[in-house]
Amino acid sequence: MFAVIKTGGRQFRVVPDDVLEIGKIAGDVGTIVQLGEVLVVGGDTPVLGAPFVGGASVAAEVLDHKRGAKVIAFKKRRRKNSKRKRGYRDEITVIRVTEILTDGKAPSVGPRPKKEKKVAAASDEK
Repeated sequence: MFAVIKTGGRQFRVVPDDVLEIGKIAGDVGTIVQLGEVLVVGGDTPVLGAPFVGGASVAAEVLDHKRGAKVIAFKKRRRKNSKRKRGYRDEITVIRVTEILTDGKAPSVGPRPKKEKKVAAASDEK
C-alpha cells in the first residue's frame, strides 16, 4: 500500500518505513505526527481524492530537525560597481513513515525504541 501526500508545497509518494526530508513541521524528536493531506491511497483498489481523500492520513515519526544546504543568491550588474550576495538555509524535518491510515483511524504504532550506546570497557594500563 502506498500514499501520495502533500506537505510544504511538495508532493511525496510514501510507503511504510520510508525516510523523508520535508519542510519543517511542529513536533519533538521521537514523537508521532499525522499528515492529513493525502491525495491518493494506492493498493489493490486505488482511491483518488478530490482534492484530498476523506478520513485518510499518514502517521510518521519525527527523527530529526536540521538545516538544509546553503543556497547563495548572487546578483551583479556589470560596469555599475553593484553587487549583492544573500544566502539562506531551509529548515528541514526528517521523518520515518510508520503507517498509512484510512477511515479516520488513529495511529497504532508508537515510536521505535532508541538504541542504547555501547560503553567501551576501560582497559587496565600497566
